[in-house]
Amino acid sequence: MMSEQKLPADIREHIDHWLLRYPPEQKRSGVFEALRVVQERNGGSLTTEWMDAVADYLGIPHIAVYEVATFYSMYFLHPVGRRVIDVCNNVSCALNGADEIVGHLKKRLNIDVNETTTDGKFTLREVECLGACTAAPVCQIGKKYYEHLTIEKMDEILNHGE
Repeated sequence: MMSEQKLPADIREHIDHWLLRYPPEQKRSGVFEALRVVQERNGGSLTTEWMDAVADYLGIPHIAVYEVATFYSMYFLHPVGRRVIDVCNNVSCALNGADEIVGHLKKRLNIDVNETTTDGKFTLREVECLGACTAAPVCQIGKKYYEHLTIEKMDEILNHGE
């Protein structure tokens, strides 16, 4: 099992720098950034060992880290593709064609929701809300939002990313 000593020095240094933003007794406040950094280092997903190492380093219960990692959609507990496609399925997007976009992506990528293409390029997910209701339907790939989606527009986005 990985311990706090197993966190590489550069990650410990990054976490320590991040923790300067908070009172010393509030190390729990560093869990978001710590998970982001270890997820990036681990190739895009988290493992129990990495999460335990973060908890040990921050001096917080393991469950406190698991709660964050399992609640927020920016953390992945299983390997994902190099590009994660999050399609909003909330009311505005659903009423404006998100189901058709997801159906098209499933067919085009030959995967289902929460699956990754065999080449490891794409993972498709449906998410509850991306906060862009006036531009529905929307998706997010990495840090970039794509709005007013159509099947043609989605194909264009994928063609530029393949």
